[in-house]
Formats: sequence, C-alpha cells, structure tokens
Amino acid sequence: MRTVLVVDDEPPVRDIVGQYLARDGYRVVATGDGRDVMDLIARESPDLVVLDVMLPGTGGLELCRAIRSRGSIPVILLTARSEETDRIVGLELGADDYVTKPFSPRELVARVRAVLRRSADGAAPELLVLGELEIDLPAREVRLRGDDVRLAAREFDLLAFLARNPRRVFTREQIMQSVWGYTAAIDTGTLSVHVRRLREKIEDDPKTPQRLETVWNVGYRFVA
Repeated sequence: MRTVLVVDDEPPVRDIVGQYLARDGYRVVATGDGRDVMDLIARESPDLVVLDVMLPGTGGLELCRAIRSRGSIPVILLTARSEETDRIVGLELGADDYVTKPFSPRELVARVRAVLRRSADGAAPELLVLGELEIDLPAREVRLRGDDVRLAAREFDLLAFLARNPRRVFTREQIMQSVWGYTAAIDTGTLSVHVRRLREKIEDDPKTPQRLETVWNVGYRFVA
C-alpha cells in the first residue's frame, strides 16, 4: 500500500483529501503543521507528499525545497494562487505537479495516481547507456560521465520516457499523457519548466542542448 503525506492547515481539506485517497487505496498520513513534515517523512517514508503552499510557520515552498534537497519524493503543491508565476516558482523548486484551490478531490487523486503510476510499474531491470549518460531505470539513478545526477521524480520520468525512444519526436500532448498521465487543460508551462530544469542537469550547455532537443512546433526528442 502506497503512503501519501497530506500537509494542509485546514482540517476540512485534510479530511476530504484523506477520505478520497483512502477510498482509492492509499495509506494517508496528515498534518497541519509544517514543522512536523520532515520528521513525518523520516518516520513514515511516504511515497508522495501533497503540500499546501500557504502554511503558517514553515511555508510550503520552503518545505518543498527541503524535501527536494533530501531525495526524490514526489511533491504535489496545493495553492490558492492562480498566477502563472507563482505556479512556476513551485515547479522550479522541484514540485512534480500542482493543484489550484478550490479543486476537485477526484482530480487530486487522479494526479496522485498519475505521479505514482510509473514507479508502480514492475519493469524488468534495465540500464540505458546513451553516450556519456547512463540511466538505471529500476534504481531511478542517472550518471553523467560517472557522476551521479540528482533528478526530481518527474524529471527522471521525463528523461526515461524520451531516452527509451531515442530520436523519436513526441508532441507535448503525447509527453503529458505518458509522463503526467493526463492531457486535459494542458499547462504547457509545466512541461517547459521540467525540460529546462532537466537540461540544466544533463547538458554541457543548457542554452544549446545536444541531448534533449526541441523540435519546433512539434515537441521534443532525446538524441544519444
């Protein structure tokens, strides 16, 4: 059973989200205090964190940064802010997705399921060696010239999806469906931010990418 940590200072939000997640088969741990989050992560080992941005005390964005600095646990942000710049900040800090309040609990559960879907697949051990880049799929590890490259969960999923199909061009819609698990109301900024973050980690010159290429007016492809 997968564990989801729900962090929100509004008890009704925690309750309804917890009920829907539990109904979908997840074990739910919840708190309204940002100061408890890192201890809960260490103790409960959640598979995903649903994190409210507007928390008293230790804010959600600060917690997102702390979570990302310690590992690759997926993070979905809950925010009442609707401005694109605020959503981009969360993604830049390493969040894998975001949901804007007010939201449908069913939509949130669908996004949780989509984020966890790829890691739930029992794929056979596989190592992709693409030039100087190595991608260990079952271990979810990436090495560039022998050095470890730390990726967020969604960044790894995006890289693995494209690298499994080198030189094949995928549209934004195909990538969103395969990696994010949905295509409705696509926010192209989400994919663009993840591509930019990934290039900063695997490209020698992110401004002139040689591995993760943009195919103008179509989408992206990986070139070994």
